[in-house]
Amino acid sequence: MFVIKKVLGSLLMPLPLSLIAIAICLLFISKNNKKSYGLTWLIIVSTWLISTPFIADKVISPVEMHLATFNTQKKTRVDKIVVLGCDVYANSRLNANAQLGGCALSRLTEGVRLAHYYKSAQLVVSGQTSANLMKQTAIELGISASRIKTNPNALDTKDEAKQLAPYLVDTKVALVTSASHMARAKDLFIAQGIDVFEAPTQFYNFASQPPYRQFIAQVTALKAVTAHFYELLGKSWIQIRRWLDPEAL
Repeated sequence: MFVIKKVLGSLLMPLPLSLIAIAICLLFISKNNKKSYGLTWLIIVSTWLISTPFIADKVISPVEMHLATFNTQKKTRVDKIVVLGCDVYANSRLNANAQLGGCALSRLTEGVRLAHYYKSAQLVVSGQTSANLMKQTAIELGISASRIKTNPNALDTKDEAKQLAPYLVDTKVALVTSASHMARAKDLFIAQGIDVFEAPTQFYNFASQPPYRQFIAQVTALKAVTAHFYELLGKSWIQIRRWLDPEAL
């Protein structure tokens, strides 16, 4: 009974329910235009599949399996802890931490963890919309304001790497970002002459979900696949820019 309840509850969530409703409507639509009809079914089925934990895990695991959380026991010294910006939902009525999205909170939490371990390291928080909010949150989590540097003018990772590079030269840098974003971010920092220690966070583990949820569409799975697809596009764009102008990125 418990499993049946969970399955029905999962199917009644907005994403799977919408796809089911569209599929049912298709059954009553004229099939005269077979190509359009077949394409619509293909889109529905494809959207369902990439939104399932089973397929999401197949997409994500090859990227994330090569990464691990930062092991403080293996690094005796870190000078700078750079936390890259992410999603923010600005609302002046809320505390700073409540305005940070899940991605930004995940990154900042890892940065603060490392800052508490490496007492002399400076915490660098970046991103046009997130830097100041992350600084306020870090202060409330016990990091002294004097240890925090903000980089609030960067629009994207390319800007973050370029703007922070002069400040990071000849220092030991821990780069904190989402696991899906780490490869591209590290590449851009290395292009600026800055070698970094990887400190990935925001891992996904859809394989751990129970069997009855593996093939039910979920927003979280679709969001994770979208994040990894976004990184694929980002890497392709970098390759194109470098092909056109080797000094571009």
